[in-house]
Amino acid sequence: MLSLRPRLQILTLDVEVMRLSKNLIIVESPAKAQTIERYLGKEYKVAASMGHVRDLPKSKLGVDVDDGIQPKYITIRGKGKILDDLRKKSRSAEHVFLATDPDREGEAIAWHLCHALKLSEEDSVRIAFNEITEEAVQGSLESPRSIDRHLVDAQQARRVLDRLVGYKLSPWLWRKVRRGLSAGRVQSAAVKMVVDREREREAFEPEEYWTLDVQFAPRGERGEEKEFLAALAKYRGEKPEIPDEKSMDALLQELPRNGHRILEIKRKEAKRYPGAAFNTSSLQQAAARQLRMNASFAMRVAQELYEGLPLGGDSERTGLITYMRTDATRVSQSAVDRAREFVISTYGQKFSEPRTRRGRGRKDAEEAHEAIRPTDVALTPEKIKGNLSNVQYRLYRLIWQRFVASQMKPAIYDEMTVSVGAAEFEFAAKGRRMKFPGFRIIYAGAGDKDKLLPEMSEGDEVDLLDLVPKQNFTKPPARYTGASLVKALEDERIGRPSTYAPIVETIQKRNYVGVEDGGFYPTELGRVVNDLLEEHFPEIVDLSFTAEMEDELDSIEGGEVNWQEIITEFWDSFADELEKAEEAPRVKLPEQVTDEICEECGENMVVRFGRFGKFLACPAYPDCKNSKPYFEKTGALCPQCGGDIVKKSSRKGKTFYGCLNYPDCEFVVWHEPSEEECPECGTFMVKRRTKRKGEFLQCGRKECRVEVAPAEDLDSAEAR
Repeated sequence: MLSLRPRLQILTLDVEVMRLSKNLIIVESPAKAQTIERYLGKEYKVAASMGHVRDLPKSKLGVDVDDGIQPKYITIRGKGKILDDLRKKSRSAEHVFLATDPDREGEAIAWHLCHALKLSEEDSVRIAFNEITEEAVQGSLESPRSIDRHLVDAQQARRVLDRLVGYKLSPWLWRKVRRGLSAGRVQSAAVKMVVDREREREAFEPEEYWTLDVQFAPRGERGEEKEFLAALAKYRGEKPEIPDEKSMDALLQELPRNGHRILEIKRKEAKRYPGAAFNTSSLQQAAARQLRMNASFAMRVAQELYEGLPLGGDSERTGLITYMRTDATRVSQSAVDRAREFVISTYGQKFSEPRTRRGRGRKDAEEAHEAIRPTDVALTPEKIKGNLSNVQYRLYRLIWQRFVASQMKPAIYDEMTVSVGAAEFEFAAKGRRMKFPGFRIIYAGAGDKDKLLPEMSEGDEVDLLDLVPKQNFTKPPARYTGASLVKALEDERIGRPSTYAPIVETIQKRNYVGVEDGGFYPTELGRVVNDLLEEHFPEIVDLSFTAEMEDELDSIEGGEVNWQEIITEFWDSFADELEKAEEAPRVKLPEQVTDEICEECGENMVVRFGRFGKFLACPAYPDCKNSKPYFEKTGALCPQCGGDIVKKSSRKGKTFYGCLNYPDCEFVVWHEPSEEECPECGTFMVKRRTKRKGEFLQCGRKECRVEVAPAEDLDSAEAR
């Protein structure tokens, strides 16, 4: 009888070879996995780790500070099944490649995956790319490398440092102020910036000063095109100082009403150059200014564009922008070449910049990164608009326009400066006309309108038509907005691109700062916490210390220093400060008493803070344990039932205003109520602002929608 064993063994071997023929690529997200799979053949399988798989434990410090700073990593709760699946897939793969994000965090995730999957970090398991395109993905597979331990150590140092600060300072704040508070090396520095700015504003004393504009026109001519406004530039040969109304009246008494002539006309050609392609900070600032997106939301949308979205009639995903967490503004030569080709074919040779503009990176930037740019400049915003949500389209258009503009010629303007004089007075007027739009043809901005002056010659007489004296006051430094705080963090070298948005979000969630008219102000809690930290832990909130620590992290990344030595040096000093700070007395925060009456004992309820934010509680606790949700009243009344209109937040974190009697009354508005009443129906007006109309008030009722100018605008118009 013929034995079948040898043939069965051969078949089994063939099946095993077939099973091992597929390569496994591991990324962080399923969306990224789908996009990458599109560019690879059947021999590649792409799986997602869903972010970090190992981290320090949440329930304890997780760092052994007595044994040379040793972090104790554990598998993150809920990631066990994901890891089991990845282990199974990695065992049946011939090669495993880790394609996590191209930064410190991504390198650390890859390192943790190596340990969890029992791969060797010395092997060529790591691939990285700044854009999810076929060219970039295929190129990375041609040059895999080992895990970069210097990058990993820099991330470990940041993680451990922030854990030591957060897990030691936060409980101290619980003991000294109240439970639920938190502190952090970077967030506390950001709070200090907001507190310091507010104190500058409070200490500021405005000073009065006056300015004088005069309406002129060429002798004997009238009409809008002939008249122009000139500002007082010199009086008796010097820049005038007009401190008060009395000084202005005296000056006007001396000003001749006749005999004004054109003293000088200067003409010159001025160029305005485009900005570089976005980095993380400049993108967040532009998104806030132009699209009214906060930093966190803008980065979530950018993540979607980076990981890929389905275009066309199929479900295949395409990565639309390069990696969105970067300090650099440099772009690759190939991207520059493609942009130039697009500009020439679309707008013509005269709009293409012949000189190479590749941008640059900051001294402390992560050098491998490019700026944020479209992966394919031919995918114009209008071409793919139907495949994107409104917010995705607006952000992609902003990134696309900025990048293309960066490779175009400057806008050219003809500028004209006219000096008008009589007696000891000299006035100046400026006009401008766009001669060549250059990059502004696709990336226009405010102030691009021509401001023309009438044709005049030196020595011509002009008529004085009107005097426009104006009282002014010096203004305090502006409060930080989301955009300006991000810029300040970048300028002070506090944090990195990946941390800007979380910092701004965290200090608001902790109720350390509030937002008023778009600007951040410190809450009473924020001031108390900041002052306590400044008194007992001055190094933690010191901006220069935070920036120097970023330099230390860069040195670790460069392999110049040992990360555990840096953290040990910090810990030795920090531990001493902690011990001394325990002697500090407890601070009692003043309670916010409301007009809400406790139904059980009749006391005025107070605002308290819990793990989920503010709530109303009876001050007689523990004798009376009554509590209820807290809503911030706006002062407006519901037009449907007369209930209070209160400030609320949607599941996605967007602020809206609704009736306190919900669900019995479902009235809501998405804009902040004002103190003004609708002149037609008496309902409260809401504050609106659009690019076309500017600021205005609109009736809160959908059925009415009457619009009026804000009260201050009406007052100033009445005064004029």
